Amino acid sequence: MSNKFNNNAVAFLGLCVEYCRTLENAREMTGADFVSAMLKLLPRIYISVSDLDIQADDDVNYIENRLEEDYYDSIRRGIENLLGPDDTYLEVFEEDMKYSDTPIAASVSEELADLFQVFYDCIEAMKDVPDDIAHGVLASVKEDFGSYWSRILCNVLRPLNAIKFNGLESEEK
Repeated sequence: MSNKFNNNAVAFLGLCVEYCRTLENAREMTGADFVSAMLKLLPRIYISVSDLDIQADDDVNYIENRLEEDYYDSIRRGIENLLGPDDTYLEVFEEDMKYSDTPIAASVSEELADLFQVFYDCIEAMKDVPDDIAHGVLASVKEDFGSYWSRILCNVLRPLNAIKFNGLESEEK
């Protein structure tokens, strides 16, 4: 990656790497340490991608899925095991919720793994590519942020916050 990228782009990519490493090493952490790490990383990622000033070219910017399903599942299961019963939370911002009489359950581990896929694919797509492709990758991530994964990031902060301040059930036992 050349020096044509501003500090915001470099900071965003650095946070993506830090996030991916944290999830890859989650099994070696305590639940409380993992939750604290997520609560520190996720708002910084939100701010850094919001500050990205990269415009998409006229060409369609598409990031190929590079994360294998088995690896995704491994990451998700590691977080699920770490959080135990605290992994499930009630999703109140789901579009279908306004038509439902029953609560809709969501999974912290699945939401975090979905974000992992976005960041992993971005990092892999950025490796050894020319500047114009790298700009396209970042523009695609920024566009997908507004239409897709910003909601996931914001939604998962609420249960992580509840876990931090209400304690992990599995660690209390």
